[in-house]
Amino acid sequence: MKILLLGKNGQVGWELQRSLAPLGELVALDRHAVDGLCGDLSNLDALRAAIRQLKPDVIVNAAAYTAVDKAESDVELADRVNSQASRLMAEEALILDAWLIHYSTDYVFSGEGSTPWCEGDAVAPVNQYGVSKLAGEQAITASGCKHLIFRTSWVYGARGNNFAKTMLRLAKDRETLSVIADQVGAPTGADLIADVTALAIRQVLQQPKLAGLYHLAASGEVSWHGYARHVIEFARSHGEQLAVAAINPIDTTAYPTPARRPLNSRLNTRKLRDNFSLHLPDWQSGVTRMLREVLNK
Repeated sequence: MKILLLGKNGQVGWELQRSLAPLGELVALDRHAVDGLCGDLSNLDALRAAIRQLKPDVIVNAAAYTAVDKAESDVELADRVNSQASRLMAEEALILDAWLIHYSTDYVFSGEGSTPWCEGDAVAPVNQYGVSKLAGEQAITASGCKHLIFRTSWVYGARGNNFAKTMLRLAKDRETLSVIADQVGAPTGADLIADVTALAIRQVLQQPKLAGLYHLAASGEVSWHGYARHVIEFARSHGEQLAVAAINPIDTTAYPTPARRPLNSRLNTRKLRDNFSLHLPDWQSGVTRMLREVLNK
């Protein structure tokens, strides 16, 4: 089996290089051409050419336009990467009779209420990033190709920048931090997403009826403020010298950004857990493991 992975150097893509390797021949691409193959989702012609040359059995798309605030003004590029490229991959997957594995976001929802979102709930994105990701989902579904779409939220990885690292950096220099407390979700590790993806691919190859749209997130819920407190308390209890004395909760309205953020990022993962017989660990265990790696504890 040949697997084409796009976005190999992103947080999820980096972990997918590890989790997918045992499944078959893995060709991992990013925006830079290697041996004439380019995985740049903004270059649609090059992307199509790479797929046609490789003829993969599975396409795993971990690349995306993720600059949420910038997408408000960079609408065309966000649409090309998140929507048009997804449509192209779906078209090519259909021709090849290949599987397309794709990642989406809770940002396709309005963010209202406090009930975890189910796969069939009405979509109503509140920013251009969400609009572009929803268009990508819909293009894949409409194509008729064999696919798995995983909506996830609050993704982090030990590699690269993340919210926890930012909080630790600020906590070393500031006595007071103000963190948003009215947005709620579940921090979800890139390693968990990658491992679930590999397990799901193995099962769906044997049971094609499992194809479709799923919500994938760690269990439990927390606000960004609660997340920050968990990070600071863990670091301090493991010997980190931090200046911060108070972490103050604030509302989203106190921190205006170009793009609106959904307040409710909770995702109901029952469909995924039931269909693939999976256990999704609580968000604390993944964050704690990441912190141990970051802090070498």
